[in-house]
Amino acid sequence: MMNKVKKVSVISTGSVQIRPEHVETNGTPLLWWLNTSRRWTGPRPINVYVIEHEKGLVLFDTGQDRRSVTDPTYFPGGVVGHNYRRLAKFDIPQDATLSEQLHDLGHDIADVRIAILSHLHQDHIGGLRELPSSAQILVSGTDLESVDKPFAVLDGLLRDHIRLPGLDWVPVTPKPAQDDSIAPFTHAHDVMGDGSLLLLPTPGHTPGSLSLLLRSDGLPTMLFVGDLTYDAKLLAADRVPGVGNRKELHLTTQNVNRLAARFPGMPVLAAHDPAAADLLRSALLQYKE
Repeated sequence: MMNKVKKVSVISTGSVQIRPEHVETNGTPLLWWLNTSRRWTGPRPINVYVIEHEKGLVLFDTGQDRRSVTDPTYFPGGVVGHNYRRLAKFDIPQDATLSEQLHDLGHDIADVRIAILSHLHQDHIGGLRELPSSAQILVSGTDLESVDKPFAVLDGLLRDHIRLPGLDWVPVTPKPAQDDSIAPFTHAHDVMGDGSLLLLPTPGHTPGSLSLLLRSDGLPTMLFVGDLTYDAKLLAADRVPGVGNRKELHLTTQNVNRLAARFPGMPVLAAHDPAAADLLRSALLQYKE
């Protein structure tokens, strides 16, 4: 594999607190624990991964929109709004927007060429309105179709914040792969056409959830998994979250663990794992050694 990726970084658009049952299922249905749980986790990051590819700047997820904590009309009202408030509590400082966080890394958001969305929940699509019109937005075709279904808001899809004018959507449907090294995965989408960034189907959290496998000379192999897990240690133990299809979450988790066994030391980097930044930093340092 050629040295296609120059650098990988992680930024966070604020923090979120969720229910312990969200992080790891206790076997009860979502609506039960959502409305009865009295506990919150500590603050967890809202990670965006920044990939400097030789062909341009690539993002994996875009974080949470700060307007979700400043605009009282951002979320729906009524019973649906009640469920959103029960699900998560956000803290997004003024300088925690996607644009500001990229600026702190030395990037202009206008330079983003591709933004990959692991799925379309609120804390992954928050930076869409900040992206330049020239940026391509890659997401599962399955999940994108779900946005326009009746009652999509009940599945966590805020259509008004997703279907924004001027966005260049690229629906992704992974195709059969000829690369045996990604087994047990059999399908992938080659983002750049050079094998360095492969989107893998990892359903469970949503039907079309995607993960990104990064392979490039000069860097460790790494896997970005969105909300497949909220803790890489739980994933390694096949312990799954409380949001999504439990059977699919287990099947996908087992596939990810089998893939990880092929790449010893590969960091599995989630959107809200408090350890993710250290996992990335450690993997980069160990690779240089």
